[in-house]
Amino acid sequence: MTPLEELLDCLSFFNLPVVKVQGNVVQTTKGYAIEVEANGLYKLLQHNEVIAPFDDVNELSHFILEY
Repeated sequence: MTPLEELLDCLSFFNLPVVKVQGNVVQTTKGYAIEVEANGLYKLLQHNEVIAPFDDVNELSHFILEY
């Protein structure tokens, strides 16, 4: 499973809707976008501003659910 597929699977598991997938960027609710980087990091952005990098998709999903 690729990092992008892993991310999409995890978002689906947590019932986080995906608005759009464009290349290596996944748009979700609340203005969040997640950029899947080649080194295995997931860069969380909101309104085009970097919030934080994550290396764990579960932790990333929990962050989106809480904030």
